[in-house]
Amino acid sequence: MVPELRTERLLMRGFRDEDLGEWAVICADRDAMRWLGQPDGLTREEAWRKLAYHVGHWQLRGYGDWALVEQATGRLVGRAGLSCPEGWPAVEVGWLVEQPSWGRGFAPEAARAAVDWARDELGLTHLISLILDENERSARVAEKLGMRVEGRARIVDGRYDVRVFGMDLVPTATIGGSR
Repeated sequence: MVPELRTERLLMRGFRDEDLGEWAVICADRDAMRWLGQPDGLTREEAWRKLAYHVGHWQLRGYGDWALVEQATGRLVGRAGLSCPEGWPAVEVGWLVEQPSWGRGFAPEAARAAVDWARDELGLTHLISLILDENERSARVAEKLGMRVEGRARIVDGRYDVRVFGMDLVPTATIGGSR
């Protein structure tokens, strides 16, 4: 069961089979997908497999990516959440927003909700984001979250050399200054 989260403008929920049409459009966008190592985008079948990956990650790890639904329109605009597939250096907070919604602040809004959930519900104390050097948009999102470059990593069987952004999570009980 994927918990639902609400931000100011987004409903964050589990992926559903009926999301495939909108999800496939997002995944077919070469400009968006190149930052995820898919410079040709994904076919509809590949998008379905990626959707199934997101559903399965929740089952295997107890956390994962949420589908991002814009509350004002009911449209699927992307995904954001937590992942740690085999071979990953640590739990990652990540995001993907459809190109027509770039610049609207959905990525940091959703990522912040995922970070808070990771801290409050999972008790995580550190998160990373793995970002290609050329992906300045995602680097800015990471920086808005309070992340800083911690080093580099090679991922996906060593095919991608990425910057590792990271942040320590302050337990909720200490946020107000009471420690």
